[in-house]
Order: sequence, then C-alpha cells, then structure tokens
Amino acid sequence: MTDLLDPINRRILAELLANARIPVTELARKVGLSKTPVALRIRQLEEAGLITGYRAILSPVRLGLTHVTYVEVRVTDTRQKALEAFNTAIRAVPEVEECYMIAGGFDYLLKVRSRDMADYRRIMAERISVLPHVHATSSHVAMEAVVEQGGLSLSE
Repeated sequence: MTDLLDPINRRILAELLANARIPVTELARKVGLSKTPVALRIRQLEEAGLITGYRAILSPVRLGLTHVTYVEVRVTDTRQKALEAFNTAIRAVPEVEECYMIAGGFDYLLKVRSRDMADYRRIMAERISVLPHVHATSSHVAMEAVVEQGGLSLSE
C-alpha cells in the first residue's frame, strides 16, 4: 500500500482533497504528468481503496445548522447484541454527524448538529434519548469551531 503513496500520488491526493472536481487535464498539469498516467493513477488509488468516493461538502451555516453539541452517551448494556442495536439505531438519526464508541467513562461520543438549542432539545428528547439501551447522556455545546476540516488531510 505504501508503494502507492509515492510523491506524485500524494500530490494527486492533495489536489483531489482540495478540489475533487478538478479536471484530469488540470490535475495532470499540476503534478507534471500527462492526462493518461494521471487517470490511471487515480483509478489505481480507487481500486486500492485509498479513494473511497467523491462527495459534495455542504455549508452548515447556509443550511442554518450552526449549533454543534457533543454528547456523551452511557448505555445500560455493553454486550455485543445491545451495542449492535444502538449502532443501527444511531445511524438512522440524521442530525448525528459523527458517532464514536469510546473507551473510558462513557460508551459513545456523538457530534450532533442542529439549528439552535430548542432544536437540539427536540432531537435529544425524540431521537437520542429513546434509542435502545441509552442510560444517560451528557451534553457539551461547542462555542466556536477552531479547526473543522470536514475530511482527512495528508501529512508529509
């Protein structure tokens, strides 16, 4: 896998991270190759699973979703079947932007995006608190996004 991450492929990936809609001809010019080898390299990166897709990144501000809350969730049962039930249910909550199973004082950490506090309270009451095996939650409201990348970046 590391042989796929040569300096040219790293530059290709960096350019695609910055603009996934860049035309192959422009990308080829930026990395110093012709169009055909760049297209081949992109296909190889996709087939190797390094590129898993392309997507639009929406503006939460333009959508009116500026309220971000991180929620610690403790569950009543940590056996596999219970965790699978929670995992399946949480994936169906569209306001949950991210969900991580955590080792420590609680079981899951959620990133919930909403319009405002009233909207967040509704989401908690109607969607999160009623999920299978939820025992308790603790909320932490973000005051400001200091670093928010919306995706991976390549380190040198």
